[in-house]
Amino acid sequence: MGRGKLRIYLGAAPGVGKTYAMLSEAHRRVERGTDFVVALVEHHERARTEVLLHGLEQITRNELGYRGAVFTEMDVDAVLARRPQVALVDEPAHTNIPGSRNAKRRQVVRRADQVELVDMSPQALRRRMAHGNIYQPDKIDAALSNYFRPGNLTALREPALLWVADRVDEYLKQYRSDHQVQRIRASREWIVVGLTGGPEGRTLIRRAARLAEKGAGGEVLAVYIARSDGLTSASPKELAVQRTLVEDLGGTFHHVVGDDIPASLLDFARGVNATQIVLGSSRRKSREYVLGPGVGATVARDSGPGLDVHIVMHEEAAKGRGLPVARGASLGRSRTVWGWFIGVGGPVLLTLLLTDIDADLGLANDMLLFLTSTVAAALLGGLLLALASAAVGSLLLNWFFTPPLHRISIADPKNLLALVIFVFVAVAVAVASVVDLAARRTRQAARLRAESEILSFLAGNVLRGETGLEELLERVRETFGMESALLLERQSDVDPWMCAGRVGPGRAPERPEEADVDVPVGDHMALAPAGRVLPAEDRRVLAAFAAQAAVVLDRQRLQCEADQAKEPAEGNRIRTALPAAVSHDLRTPLAGIMAAVSSLRSDDVAWSPQDEAELLEGIDGGADRLDHLVGNLLDMSRLQTGTVTPLIREIDLDEVVPMALGGVPEASAELDIPETLPMVAVDPGLLERSVANLVENAVKYSPDGSAVLVSASAIAERVEVRVADRGPGVPDEAMNGTLNAEDTPGGGLTTVLTLRAAQARAELLEEGDASVERPAEPERQTTC
Repeated sequence: MGRGKLRIYLGAAPGVGKTYAMLSEAHRRVERGTDFVVALVEHHERARTEVLLHGLEQITRNELGYRGAVFTEMDVDAVLARRPQVALVDEPAHTNIPGSRNAKRRQVVRRADQVELVDMSPQALRRRMAHGNIYQPDKIDAALSNYFRPGNLTALREPALLWVADRVDEYLKQYRSDHQVQRIRASREWIVVGLTGGPEGRTLIRRAARLAEKGAGGEVLAVYIARSDGLTSASPKELAVQRTLVEDLGGTFHHVVGDDIPASLLDFARGVNATQIVLGSSRRKSREYVLGPGVGATVARDSGPGLDVHIVMHEEAAKGRGLPVARGASLGRSRTVWGWFIGVGGPVLLTLLLTDIDADLGLANDMLLFLTSTVAAALLGGLLLALASAAVGSLLLNWFFTPPLHRISIADPKNLLALVIFVFVAVAVAVASVVDLAARRTRQAARLRAESEILSFLAGNVLRGETGLEELLERVRETFGMESALLLERQSDVDPWMCAGRVGPGRAPERPEEADVDVPVGDHMALAPAGRVLPAEDRRVLAAFAAQAAVVLDRQRLQCEADQAKEPAEGNRIRTALPAAVSHDLRTPLAGIMAAVSSLRSDDVAWSPQDEAELLEGIDGGADRLDHLVGNLLDMSRLQTGTVTPLIREIDLDEVVPMALGGVPEASAELDIPETLPMVAVDPGLLERSVANLVENAVKYSPDGSAVLVSASAIAERVEVRVADRGPGVPDEAMNGTLNAEDTPGGGLTTVLTLRAAQARAELLEEGDASVERPAEPERQTTC
């Protein structure tokens, strides 16, 4: 038999209409002549759902005995033997009774061919619940105050919507792959924001967020592309602010290393199936466009159909990307004086020297000497002084050293050419020197600025405790364009290196020597980024990162030790506070016992046998109550000190909870424990004592004639025991359960004891969950 096609009707909570939608589709299929059967439907006595079963063929359920009761399950063999075209199976999230063919109804949900979402707003679902369309009237109040709270329903609805949306994207990708479709057709808007690290990034992120809001379910992905040739010129502080902003707006931040920024941006956008790209208007000045069209124009040109590119104007547009230039800046008075002295006085002194020694060095050598003076003037005073020095030098060369001497005219055309070349060469050399020096100084300034911003931001975040180890290593990887970043440590020189933290998908060196860069921190710790070899000047900043990584790691460990110390401190506080809290409860029965004993010992009153019996009954009741309170205190002390270990075993609630009601009057508590509940993994003795305490306390504060309701229900992989009273209205349990208090609808208090279902615990044990202990088999069971 081949595999059939599966359609899943998905809903976030009971009552949204999954079964109703399936049965409605069943009637449509039957009307079209489809061979349709109902393999199993749970209508839960909902009248409108039950009516839809009329006229549909139903497969008789299989009856199974379990623990003295008879249950019905879907007869899988009968459905397969019937061989219908379509079979309807309700409630796939169901654990079958032991003895069934399959352990669960949900065997192939992830392989579904279609997923149809049946959705309803939390407010509408609560109205449906309040009208009695989901649960029976006696369960409505408890449901509205617990599972069907607006916050709970909203939290459940979100993953359902996201899961269906992701499945739609999977179907789309599979379709594109099967049909070789290159054009992007996304099921929702995926908006990529290109960031440069400049302040305009915040404007771009907010604009992208507004675009995502207009496209229902849109996603924002901010990406910063850094070159792989060294430190980034972007402001790390600004990038951190933008990362926080995009995450606050529900988007994600990505760091990509690539030398071709437009190509890298488009590759990223196509890789995430983006539909829109948001870029800022270029910060380059008009004259800089002669170097190329720019990132925005290139991305728009190469984006192709289906990928829209938005160019957003901002305040930084056309203001330039370089360092700010100080207008009217001065080189300093001393430097200017020396520049004019060398630039103008230098050629004069050379002329006096060369004419005084009466040596004919030749015009070419004379020009080289004058050129040296001009270059020196350019280095000291800049372009204007270089031009003045070249002009003075050319005139002196013409008058004193170019035939005919002492005349402005030049007899030999070759000498004229030489003088012209001298002027141009002098100016060119001077300008080139100045430009080269300025460029080097600019690069140094930019690098120093980047280093200072990185170190300042790093120190501030670490000192304030805002950066964890993973965030710090991610900052290392992003700043230096590395594939991965690791922090290695060992206990001694002979111990092996261990990984204390790692980020990035790149290779993970096992020793510092295997990394591309090795920065030691002390004797037994090293920061080891991998991806490329860094220049020597980058190691200074990397060493600062390494030192801060050691500080962060130490702080995290100290915080962990502090958190571990809180538990015994809290236990001591509780043990100190308990005597004061229960002093009244201890004194009350003790006072009653003492009063009754004093009365019996009194010789002034002749007590009748009936009176003596009542006094003795009061003494007996007070002693029992006192013994009960002392037992509870001892149990809590033993649990706090670890001298009593709960012995967990699987048991039905209906075997334990009724025994806990023995200490209260018969009509003061009502019990509602369904037989279909799964078994729970608990210590029966501790559970009985816990429930008894809750019930006795609830009965104590309940008004006369108002019974306490003890009920239980299964929710996901948990079982909840609820003790609800109508009175005037607690820590984790030792059995991996929790105890919470809620308002009872209509007034009063409801305490909810949540326990782990036996099946869920078994699955955790199979997966090796360290939080679930496997108790050793004892010789006898110890209960409190």
